[in-house]
Amino acid sequence: MPLTVNCPICKAPVEWVPQSAFKPFCSERCKLIDLGDWASEKHVIPVKAEFDPEAFDEFDLDEGDFFKE
Repeated sequence: MPLTVNCPICKAPVEWVPQSAFKPFCSERCKLIDLGDWASEKHVIPVKAEFDPEAFDEFDLDEGDFFKE
């Protein structure tokens, strides 16, 4: 028996088989809705900042001193 998952958009059941062209989505419509959500940044992958501005306090530096040339 094939695995069945719910469509992330409309929650309709989707069989996880090669014939399911839009898996994990139930249709092209749901796939495009999800793509639009990513494009409009409703979905984002969290990324840790490379530098924490609070580190200035840790090293007793002022932001102005750090960026002097």
